[in-house]
Amino acid sequence: MKKTGLFLIAVMCAWGLSGCTANTTPASNTNTNTNTNAAKPVAAAPTADTLLAMDKQANEAYFKGDSKFFDGFLSDKYVEYLDGKRGGKAESLEMIAKVKCDMKDYKLEDPQIGKIDNDTYVLSYKGTFDGTCNDGPNGKTQKAPSPTRAATIWVRNGDKWQAVFHGENMIMEAPAAPAKSDAKKEEPKKDEAKKEEPKKDDAKKDDKMASNSNSGAAPAKTSPDANTDALMKLQQSGWEAWKAKDSKKLEDLTTATFTGATPDGKWYGSKADLIKVWTTMNCTGVNTVKASDGFATALSPTAELFTVTGNADGTCDGHKNGNIYQTAVYVKEGNDWKMAFMFETAPMPPM
Repeated sequence: MKKTGLFLIAVMCAWGLSGCTANTTPASNTNTNTNTNAAKPVAAAPTADTLLAMDKQANEAYFKGDSKFFDGFLSDKYVEYLDGKRGGKAESLEMIAKVKCDMKDYKLEDPQIGKIDNDTYVLSYKGTFDGTCNDGPNGKTQKAPSPTRAATIWVRNGDKWQAVFHGENMIMEAPAAPAKSDAKKEEPKKDEAKKEEPKKDDAKKDDKMASNSNSGAAPAKTSPDANTDALMKLQQSGWEAWKAKDSKKLEDLTTATFTGATPDGKWYGSKADLIKVWTTMNCTGVNTVKASDGFATALSPTAELFTVTGNADGTCDGHKNGNIYQTAVYVKEGNDWKMAFMFETAPMPPM
């Protein structure tokens, strides 16, 4: 799968799920308005297994650099992060055409499906890969990261399902507890301590990389949807609720079927489980939270695909906070927009 910069990127697509409605027009009327009265084909509701089969086809095409395969299977509204920047379908096709992989073996398993609305679903699964691809920085051949947790957002387009977003995170194992020792640790010598300190130039380079990892650049020839500002306010409100560990507010901001994937490669198919994770994190020094670079794309009059950069100071669960890239789907319930799905990834994998 595609790896760009310091975090994993992948591109997926979909075969159509055919499901035609029978024409019940009486025989005597078959010559009257035949074309206008014929029911249009509509894709059947998907299952986890059917979507997983389509993701498998996409993997096979990706390994071969078959960009033509993806042209019809990626939605024209497709979004992903390429080299840390928000890119669209054209950029993805250009990238895929250059890919060459030597994949000895791979496996996609543990499919989990989430319904966003009748025309939008999300599929998550675990992937293990044994092989290499030339999709590293500047076309460098590298070993495919494994294992990963992927998420693909699917939208219905007439008689087929198409991918409108795909992302992957490395599955991070919980750090092992440090071994106890009665021996007194030696204090590092002054010279050694100085050697361990990062150079100022390196620190500046890391800061620049983090700040530029997501420029908020839009896919070619597109502009943010009119609902972008409204969703930005909701996203900021969600960050404030996370900071305050306000589970009630988070419940109000999300749908009953809310699902999500976290940067450590975990999938949460339950609203209660995901909110519990957010509100029980061991955080210190979190004084400022901010949402920026929001960009909304209308999937339908009542569904929006939203990409945004979140940021918090302090530390949580032993890790220093910073930028985190979020891709969400908001749906309209009555007069209110609510988050139905969230995929989060970090510019650098957790250490």
